[in-house]
Amino acid sequence: MTTAEQSSSRVKGSETPQANHWLAVSAVALGTFLLVSAEQLPIGLLTSVGSALSVSEGTAGLMVTVPSLVAAFAAPLVPMLVRGLDRRILLIGLMALMTVSNVASALAPNFGVLVASRVVVGVAIGGFWAVASGLAVRLVAPESVPKATAIIFGGVGAANVFGVPLGTLVGDFAGWRVAFASVSALALIALVALLVVLPPLVASQPIRPRLLAEQFRNPGVRIGIIATVFIVFGHFSAYTFVSPALQKLSGIDESYVGPLLFGFGLAGMIGNFVAGSALSRRVHRSVLAIALALAVAMPLFALLGRTTITGIILLIVWGLAYGGVSVGLQTWMIKAAPQAVEAASSLWVAVFNLSIGLGALVGGLIVDALSVQGVLWLGGACALVAALAIWSARSNESLR
Repeated sequence: MTTAEQSSSRVKGSETPQANHWLAVSAVALGTFLLVSAEQLPIGLLTSVGSALSVSEGTAGLMVTVPSLVAAFAAPLVPMLVRGLDRRILLIGLMALMTVSNVASALAPNFGVLVASRVVVGVAIGGFWAVASGLAVRLVAPESVPKATAIIFGGVGAANVFGVPLGTLVGDFAGWRVAFASVSALALIALVALLVVLPPLVASQPIRPRLLAEQFRNPGVRIGIIATVFIVFGHFSAYTFVSPALQKLSGIDESYVGPLLFGFGLAGMIGNFVAGSALSRRVHRSVLAIALALAVAMPLFALLGRTTITGIILLIVWGLAYGGVSVGLQTWMIKAAPQAVEAASSLWVAVFNLSIGLGALVGGLIVDALSVQGVLWLGGACALVAALAIWSARSNESLR
């Protein structure tokens, strides 16, 4: 999500920094990595948590659904509610919420308490991500904004591909409670880092409902939102249950799921860099290619992933395709709304998280009622709808 146009989106109340605060940029990137990792951590722990707390895998998927839905509403609401609060204080407070909520998750005596702790996680995710999305222009000189933005949102991209496999590996070796406790410990480190290196950040002009509503008048933004809804909803309806899919469909032992998801993450990072390079030349074609690749990868997993070898190969293909989603959709939104990046980004964060939550929720219902193959077919169908929407914007000059 990098572009020199970010520098034109400074809002009233921001001052050009006298020096580049690269340590602060890195601390914010660490924060975004931990928050998004915490959101998706339960994906690799569904089987173990469900077994320990006596709930089905579909019900356990609420651990992903709840914080994502809460984050979707928190993304625009937190900046509006805090209004003039120093953004430094806000970010530190949200990271403190993340630290405490994951301690509660690790100690939860039953599933109800665990889900309640995930509500707090959602507030922290939505608020932090929304504020961080426009923070680069507050921390570095204009000419360094693209690089700083890449670092901050690199935390989001890394979490999307590494958060789940790393959490799964910890859960496999030490138990799911230790996985949640580990996130809490890392969040505490991030909190201290923000406290030490983040400079005072006088509040910018707050995001207002009218400004968000105005974004829907922009055709490029509308299509970007539609594409985000279908791609993210479809992906997470299937990926939330990738652990049981690997075990039941491909016959892979549970002990190998963590390492395989790490391989998914590595493939995703490669996909991220490939997509980033392609996006610098052709935004529309690159995002269309990502959507089409997902539309093929998930159904193929349902059809052909019935052996260990084919299951692993198709998982890697899926990871390569999904790795370009975050950078692709973020770049699309910035290109579509160069004069309203903060508002468009806040809206995009809300829709992205809402789609994660709804995808996990619907996926859980399908897994409990039908099978894991059903969510793979749903994911492919949603990606195909997104591809059709993206294709319809082929004449939009700003997205070429």
